[in-house]
Amino acid sequence: MLRWLLALWIGVLMSISFTANADEEPAILLANVYRNQVDVTQYLVSEKLDGVRAVWDGRSLRFRSGKPIHAPAWFVDALPAQPLDGELWIGRGSFERVSGIVRKEIPVDAEWRHVRYMIFELPGAPGSFRQRVDQIGQLVHQANVPWLQRIDQSTVSDLNELQQWLATILDAGGEGLMLHRADAVYETGRSDTLLKLKPWLDAEAEVIGHRAGKGRHTGRLGALQVRTPEGKTFLLGTGFSDAQRQNPPPIGARVTYRYRELTRTGLPRFASFLRVREY
Repeated sequence: MLRWLLALWIGVLMSISFTANADEEPAILLANVYRNQVDVTQYLVSEKLDGVRAVWDGRSLRFRSGKPIHAPAWFVDALPAQPLDGELWIGRGSFERVSGIVRKEIPVDAEWRHVRYMIFELPGAPGSFRQRVDQIGQLVHQANVPWLQRIDQSTVSDLNELQQWLATILDAGGEGLMLHRADAVYETGRSDTLLKLKPWLDAEAEVIGHRAGKGRHTGRLGALQVRTPEGKTFLLGTGFSDAQRQNPPPIGARVTYRYRELTRTGLPRFASFLRVREY
């Protein structure tokens, strides 16, 4: 009982923080990478959606950065007063499309009709994650609109079943899996409470310089010089389209890259540019 009351009080404080600091980056739970470090039977597992993360504070919809999302009034009017955390999503392999839709300052109704807000967490809510999943289902049912949905969560019996599920998702064009500890109270920051499982790893870095191209890339970008949050610097030279090499991300931009693993010195191996983080 004491643990539940403590979680409830934390939830109240976090809800106040959500609305009081609306212009700041919201405090949310961030995933670590799954590396066989946990008992997977203690987790609920869901598909990792390649969408745009969006946080609803009960009054406004915002990107992970804290910047506002200019969604149509009919879209947000149907959302509950309770804070939500999820992904704005259209379908597998459609990140660029949904990103283009939700970043417009003047929303286009016809485009937003294809967007769904897929909920996977209730910021600040009391109880275990399993209990919050049930509550998400109730909120979605009460809203009764097609654009608000719950991300399905399931259990696995062992590591073999987890790997089989991952293979099925990848074969279908999906990105990977998310594992969220079933008994976890709500928390923020990066934690093994939430893990991501993908064939490629990804991370973010800040652009600190441009290297000129050579050969067929003469006169345009050859590589980005980037710095990780840990202070590691390296060159990112693959994964760019011709248009991106002609007009590369500016210095100060935050980019997402993917890689296979880290070297002994902590640098990403086989790093490749993925996208600019514009939100």
